Formats: sequence, C-alpha cells, structure tokens
Amino acid sequence: MVKLNKIYTRTGDDGSTGLVDGSRLSKSALRVRAYGDVDETNAVIGLVRLHLENRPLDDMFSRIQNDLFDLGADLATPLPKKGEADSEYALRIVESQTTRLEKELDSLNEDLEPLKSFVLPGGTPPAAYLHQARTVCRRAERVCVALSEVDDVNPHAIQYLNRLSDYLFVAARWTNDQGQADVKWVPGANR
Repeated sequence: MVKLNKIYTRTGDDGSTGLVDGSRLSKSALRVRAYGDVDETNAVIGLVRLHLENRPLDDMFSRIQNDLFDLGADLATPLPKKGEADSEYALRIVESQTTRLEKELDSLNEDLEPLKSFVLPGGTPPAAYLHQARTVCRRAERVCVALSEVDDVNPHAIQYLNRLSDYLFVAARWTNDQGQADVKWVPGANR
C-alpha cells in the first residue's frame, strides 16, 4: 500500500533517489533512467487517452497504464542476489501481462491491411501521440537492456516493453481509421 502525505522530502537534493529496498542511487543511474522512461511512456499514453473515443481501446490503455506502474515498481526494486529470495512485497511483471498485450495487439491488427510502406508518425491526434509513446517505450526498452548488461533485470520487464512498443505501433495504425489515414513514407520524395 502506498501512502503519500508529504510530496517533498529533501532526500533527493543531493542528486540521489531511494529504491524500494531502501538503497540509494544517483538520479542519473541506468535503473533510475529505465523507470523514468517507463513513467514518461505512461504519461504519453495519458495524452493518448484524452483523444480516444473508442471505449474498449481506452480500457486497454487503462490496463496498460496500470501495468506500467507495476513495471516501474519492478525496476525500482533490484532483483535479489543469487541464493536470496525475492521480497514478498516485490511487484514483478509476469508473463501473463505480455500475453494479454499480444492478444489485444493481434485483435487490433486483424482490422489492418498489411503494410506496403513504412509509416510516418502522424495522422489523427491519438495516432500521433501513440507514435510518440512508441518511441519513448523503445527508449525505455533500450535503457532496460543496457541495465541488464550490468545488473540483473526481470526478463519479463524487457519482454513487456518490447511487446508494448509493437502494440503502440499497431494501435497508432488502428486509430488512423484502421490504417486508412496512415502517413506513408515515400523514399526519396524530396530529392
């Protein structure tokens, strides 16, 4: 349970931040950057939801936003050292969250024509914001992979981000009138 009764603590004034396990890291550390990029992805999805008129799609994004808070908590809680048990309070991304994304992605993709060109970010307002969310999500994924090269990271966290960026791409196309309003790349068009 989270209880926030005071927003500022002054403990981060030295450029450090506290993790769930009580340890402190520099605010520039890969782990902090990873969950910061996840938080930014979540914020852009909040902008997307302001422009959605489709209730089922909005419900999907509501679940995704909650998953992203789970993911942030996962990344803010270092995995236990070898031979140690994970804390009973550790919140981890699990495979079923990625599986749900895949099913919802497949459902949206059924309504789309196959691509014959790359798609430029744009079209309808929700699609433009979904493309922005996709690029921020890809950054979060890259930072998580970099973190995994120097510290243990829940592999389901990286899988979730990878699948989410695909989902955001398909959702962008879907909100562009099922791909009809996609802005297509024309190679060399301005030479």
